[in-house]
Amino acid sequence: MIIAGCIAFLIIGLILGLIGGGGSILGVPVLVYVMGYSADEATSYSLFIVGATSLVGAITYLKKGNISVEAILQFAIASLVTVFCVRKFIMPNIPSEISFVGFEISKHMLIMVLFSLLILASSISMIKKKTYNRINEVKWDEFAKSPLGLPFVILLGITVGFITGFVGAGGGFIIVPVLIFFLRLNFKKAIGTSLCIIALNSLIGFTGNLGHQKMDWLMLMIISAICIVGILLGSLLSSKVSSQKLKPAFGWFTLVVGIFVLIKETLL
Repeated sequence: MIIAGCIAFLIIGLILGLIGGGGSILGVPVLVYVMGYSADEATSYSLFIVGATSLVGAITYLKKGNISVEAILQFAIASLVTVFCVRKFIMPNIPSEISFVGFEISKHMLIMVLFSLLILASSISMIKKKTYNRINEVKWDEFAKSPLGLPFVILLGITVGFITGFVGAGGGFIIVPVLIFFLRLNFKKAIGTSLCIIALNSLIGFTGNLGHQKMDWLMLMIISAICIVGILLGSLLSSKVSSQKLKPAFGWFTLVVGIFVLIKETLL
């Protein structure tokens, strides 16, 4: 099963490189159902793997000047604080069994059900055709602040930080539209900035686990390295493969995965 998991993470990295996001959403299901980790362990490991892989992807965008420092300062700081607090203080204190409206729900089931809903939302966002307002060139000094004001942007950052911290997913399918519609970045700069925010969120969130969980560092490094190889291969192939055609197809696949996780955790 370890070999199957490694192959899956190579494919996840490949998807990240080809379409710029979405692949990391499958990290937790692979860790849980293929490699046999608990949901709590899987969300922790996913944060490190997604963080390291996104960091490599962000560097390629940084070299091309497609990362907005202003957007990171406005959006990421609130997100970073939130994801660290969730991993450091909230997740370790959630009981293994939770009483909810007369039903007993395990912590594992709670995490995986919420994660399945996130997968479904992510798949729908990939399947739907978007018409982003693509600005040809946005220079550093042309950065436009959100028309709804900084407090709203901070609230969005907190929301993404909570999602990332709780389920161990990068949340790129949320961050990219936020950067485009509310912070007025062009598409390429939004992708690069999103990868940078995901990397920061995930790695900072992972540090919140230290001291609470035992880490299989060797396996973690091996999986991360495989995923990074995948994203580098995907980046090389991205000019030859149409992301517009691949993204909806991958969206339908993740939709099936999300339905499977939801049924398995609630009905089976």
